[in-house]
Amino acid sequence: MAFSRRKFIQLSSLTGTSAILSSLESFTLTNKPDFTMNAGYQLKVLATNWGFEGSIDAFCAKAKKEGYDGIEIWWPTDDKPAQNELFGALKEHQLDVGFLCGSGKTNPQEHLDFFKKMIDAAAKQKSQRPLYINCHSGRDHFAFDINKKFVEHTTQLSTETGITICHETHRSRIMFAAHVARQYIEKYPQLKLTFDVSHWCNVHESLLTDQKETLDLALERVEHIHARIGHAEAPQVNDPRAPEWDEAVKAHFAWWDKVIERKKKNGERMTILTEFGPPMYMPTLPYTQQPLANQWDINVYMMKELRKRYS
Repeated sequence: MAFSRRKFIQLSSLTGTSAILSSLESFTLTNKPDFTMNAGYQLKVLATNWGFEGSIDAFCAKAKKEGYDGIEIWWPTDDKPAQNELFGALKEHQLDVGFLCGSGKTNPQEHLDFFKKMIDAAAKQKSQRPLYINCHSGRDHFAFDINKKFVEHTTQLSTETGITICHETHRSRIMFAAHVARQYIEKYPQLKLTFDVSHWCNVHESLLTDQKETLDLALERVEHIHARIGHAEAPQVNDPRAPEWDEAVKAHFAWWDKVIERKKKNGERMTILTEFGPPMYMPTLPYTQQPLANQWDINVYMMKELRKRYS
């Protein structure tokens, strides 16, 4: 009987999953850190609509069904119908929200102006107060004196509105590398970070063992986490359940553990986004461009593991 490559991949996936999941689930439970937890601590796990094909209502319904607390989504600037649709879906499905704000302008001043317009609108709208705002701020090639204006504006806006505003450790943005982010951390005591450390692993081609001091400084400023597993050569492993990524998975959880320990000790809310992305961010097979794993399933898996470890 002919045995196609597609059937082989499907069969391999089915036969290997139960053993792999059992192993990683055991790791999450048996290595669960015993942190002191004070009143006020909350864990909110959010879903990304990155790669979701369908309406915002369908996305919210699916996220709610899976057990997510809320969603993270780009603020729909100057699109009143989209804003109304979003807030209607959030209300219907009783979900929290975190907003993404950023800019793609190449001219630095135009970039800053659009960013300010977007984030001011997201922070000051009255329909639903976000848990936080996550910033894709500035560009890696803008000068320090330009990029610092993004930090200064968000610091003022956060003070004015009381909303937590974080700058993401993301490639091509201000905080694209650990040593660069450190300059802003040291200069701005009120700076808050969205910790997507997978980008730094990629930028520095390592699991950052040679930058412990900088990482420790950064971890003290983390208010929000993007829970994706990266490695030395890419910001996303093909499937975090696969045993070959054991070292990277444990490294990421060790970093996240430090943030959760602080949050539990201080009795504060912790927000985490499960953010494994779709093709082509997710590795694919050549020619067919078929993804090597199921994006939605991985993110739901991560959500459940995060709850086991950090609830």
